[in-house]
Amino acid sequence: MFDILQPLVDGITSIINWLYSLTLSANIPSYGLAIILFTVLLKVVLYPLTLKQMKSMYMMQKLGPEIKAIQEKYKSKDPQKMQQKIMEVYKENNVNPMSGCLPLLVQMPILFALFQALRIFDYKDPAHASFLWIANLSEINNFLYIMAILAAGSTFIQTRMTTNMQDQTQKMMLYTMPLMIGYFATQVPSGLALYWVTFNILGIIQQYFVNKQTAALKEAITEGAGGRKNS
Repeated sequence: MFDILQPLVDGITSIINWLYSLTLSANIPSYGLAIILFTVLLKVVLYPLTLKQMKSMYMMQKLGPEIKAIQEKYKSKDPQKMQQKIMEVYKENNVNPMSGCLPLLVQMPILFALFQALRIFDYKDPAHASFLWIANLSEINNFLYIMAILAAGSTFIQTRMTTNMQDQTQKMMLYTMPLMIGYFATQVPSGLALYWVTFNILGIIQQYFVNKQTAALKEAITEGAGGRKNS
């Protein structure tokens, strides 16, 4: 599998080395900072897809009660008609339920490629392959399980910000996904765990502002509707 991803592995290696050279020029040489900068760069590139995902998840939450009503009405009587009605609701509201998976699908080959790149990374200066308490970014570091806790915690916070607690499937994923990610962080190079934590933190910040804008929009719509009623 990694043979197929080799061009991507080489590309990621070159980008990280280039970002490392920037930290070197700034007199703060660090491959850890290079990975953080790589994550920020990737987050910017993926922003259009992430924005589409956030809008899709918001609309899915908004349509939740309507979808639930359809399920309760047709689930036991006519499952095929239930699916047809649900798809009609999505189509009417211009919602693609699969669009929420796009950023994750794009990230998967990047995760695998970064995993492979870190395993065989040829550091220009091995002395700069450490970061904070991490001795070597290419090695697994389970010191007090700090990275695992950060990975699990940041995953939980980000997932909670977009989870519809009325949906039992989403509610279950809210608690199981962070545990899986936390375990994952104990089995991979610490540089990959650092990437995941940084990506999550950037996602949390981004989601906070999106939620704030959404709340302001809801409030404006509610006030507008109330004003029309009073008039």
